[in-house]
Amino acid sequence: MSGRVAAPWAIAAIVLVALPFVYSDPYHLHILVLVLIWSFAYTSWSMMGRFGLVSLGHGGFMGVGAYVTALLWNHAGLTPWIGIPIAMACAGALALVVAYPCFRFRITGHYFALVTLALSGIVLQVITATRDWTGGSLGYTPERTKGSQLVALQFDDKTVWYLIALGVWAIGLVIWYRVDRSMGRYAMEAISEDEDAAAAAGVNVTAEKLKITVISALMTAFAGAMYCQYQMFISPDTVSGIAVSLQMVFAVVVGGIYVALGPTVGAVITLLLAESLRIFFGTGAVGWDNLVYGVLLVTFIIFLPKGILGTLLERRARGGDAARATPSRAAVGSPARPG
Repeated sequence: MSGRVAAPWAIAAIVLVALPFVYSDPYHLHILVLVLIWSFAYTSWSMMGRFGLVSLGHGGFMGVGAYVTALLWNHAGLTPWIGIPIAMACAGALALVVAYPCFRFRITGHYFALVTLALSGIVLQVITATRDWTGGSLGYTPERTKGSQLVALQFDDKTVWYLIALGVWAIGLVIWYRVDRSMGRYAMEAISEDEDAAAAAGVNVTAEKLKITVISALMTAFAGAMYCQYQMFISPDTVSGIAVSLQMVFAVVVGGIYVALGPTVGAVITLLLAESLRIFFGTGAVGWDNLVYGVLLVTFIIFLPKGILGTLLERRARGGDAARATPSRAAVGSPARPG
């Protein structure tokens, strides 16, 4: 990365880190923490979605990450530092169990989406049915620590949580960037275009698909665990199920599925929309956000398939190309006058 490109990123990083020390309003910090955590979750979905693997089961992975972490803490006394990796391993194993048969027998497109949709619904039903352990539809609360907040990963200071969420968000961007610059990206793009041609060229189609699916599932489970530790309360509707999966699809499509910061833009829009409806309409607007998500999703798929950020960057690139392609008058000289 050149110095001219790196300088704005360095300035942005300094501003983001310094923000809570300059402006520490609890409500606004709370919104920023949620935006950063959900941005990481949306980025995890875009890891698959950008290659044509439309999953509607990521609500299941997020629910596994949140509930397994909380259950291990409450019932086994395992610190989240141990519980979160276990939860991620469970989500990764679930992804393998579901995805391997699909990829092995070429269940793709809308059939794959339906399989993952079923996964999301099954996880939601399991959480609801095992109410003696998970609290069912009433929700579940991790026990407050009586010892070290660091060991329990429970902090009362929102500035601490903002810095943690900022680090998680940055890790998500790094993972996205590494995948984007890897050979696996070209393999997945070839697979999304034509599986038979990719296989004939020597690409292990099943292995490549499984790799990106497991990475996405692990990231989503981690996002669920972080959301649980921050909110200290989870319910089936907030971290699992079809609604959460569709929210991820909406946010990524609106922000820009092919741009690293697209999911972040989508997270800002979804969170601000939900908060605005809650503030202005209160309990009378329960469920309205999902209705608005659906309408906007259809609108963006038709008119802005690359999302807000993706479309802006595309238009900027076109403008730059047009400027370079049009020589200035000084460069070509004045037209010759007839003698």
